[in-house]
Amino acid sequence: MLRTYSGLLLAVFSLASTLTLAATPATPAPTPLPPSRATATHGEPMDRVVAVVNDGVVLESELETETNDVSVRLRNEKVQLPGNDVLREQVLDRLVLEEIQAQRADRAGIHVTDEQVNAALEDIARRNKVDLAHLPEKLAEQGFVYADYRNNLRREIQREMLRGRDVVQRINISPRELDEFLAVQKHTATADNEYNVSHILIAVAQDATPEQLEKAHQKALDVLARANKGEPFRQLAVTYSDSQTALEGGDLGWRKGPQLPTFLADVVARMKPGQVSDLIQTSSGYHLVRLNDLRSSDGPHIIQQVHLRHILLKTNELEDDATVKQKLMAMRTRIFNGESFGVLAKASSEDTGSAINGGDLGWAKLEIYDPDFAAAAAKLKVDEISEPVKSRFGWHIIQMLGSRDFDNTESAVREKAFEQLRDSRVDEATEIWLRQIRDEAYVETRL
Repeated sequence: MLRTYSGLLLAVFSLASTLTLAATPATPAPTPLPPSRATATHGEPMDRVVAVVNDGVVLESELETETNDVSVRLRNEKVQLPGNDVLREQVLDRLVLEEIQAQRADRAGIHVTDEQVNAALEDIARRNKVDLAHLPEKLAEQGFVYADYRNNLRREIQREMLRGRDVVQRINISPRELDEFLAVQKHTATADNEYNVSHILIAVAQDATPEQLEKAHQKALDVLARANKGEPFRQLAVTYSDSQTALEGGDLGWRKGPQLPTFLADVVARMKPGQVSDLIQTSSGYHLVRLNDLRSSDGPHIIQQVHLRHILLKTNELEDDATVKQKLMAMRTRIFNGESFGVLAKASSEDTGSAINGGDLGWAKLEIYDPDFAAAAAKLKVDEISEPVKSRFGWHIIQMLGSRDFDNTESAVREKAFEQLRDSRVDEATEIWLRQIRDEAYVETRL
């Protein structure tokens, strides 16, 4: 069963999502498929509007389809469903937020290309171990319409791009903050551990009155008491949480300690698997967190690097592929006859960045290069020069100058620390941002 999921985060956009296939508990979960809502009418009577959102609407067919998808998924996950009214309200709130984000993204000119959607589909198919050509068939088996699935994936990517612009890019981390963060990491166990956690948020508006604060506090205390009495945390999250992960049972997935929201990190580090925290109050409301599991993830970071240089020539109106390839073959022969590769690169290469250095690309991982370029380079022995190779940038001849195993631990630690420090602030910032844009929008519900 390919699960649905709201909040696809692809590596392409540097956000990390946990989209999982149904698997046994002992099996690491691959990435699942994001959600798709089937087309509404198919010749049926006119849809009823269940919410007006600025100059857009949410239709009853959308609400019913999404509610059904969520219900099926939760039943498959053995989560007891809340009352239908509660579930419909949760789903409608999500659809309203999605419509608000879609409108903002459209106004901002954020467009998702077919290439980006295709790359996302390839990634989803690969992570779920499904052949891309069979993906429409697999979706149809589960009741999804491929065209609708693709369209909703496009919208999901658009929302992630919007959040990247309006939330992630606005999180500033100074070099001093990074240094201080690394210093703290050296003295905390969380730096070497990963935590699987679930989360419940009882939201509080920024301008809440004392009465509203007290009402939210009492609600949070009631949820905490029910969790401590043994009610399933996932079920409580689906029913009561105001977080964007509510319909996933509050699941935040596996996070390294520093990647946890800042206000949770110290709390989770002191918890044991299966334990539920006390109430945590922040500017966004009251939080509960459950530690589901933990694991260690330390060790050095060794990468394979190659040292390459190349000469790049591009086709144009006067020189086609055959002509450019012939010119590169001639240069290759001249190098074999004693001419300098570096001198020829400086004089002829159309890669202006490396030509000034004699075509030298320095030490790097093969994965950073164009796939066709990398595949050709991987076959070379030290000092060997390739025959002309075509990539999306043009035609190349490549020379392998060396290869090595490189201990990238220090750089990797700083890079990862930056991402962790940023990610620790993203969840809270996203929840506040979502509430803000919700408050700024005109929303009229008609349930």
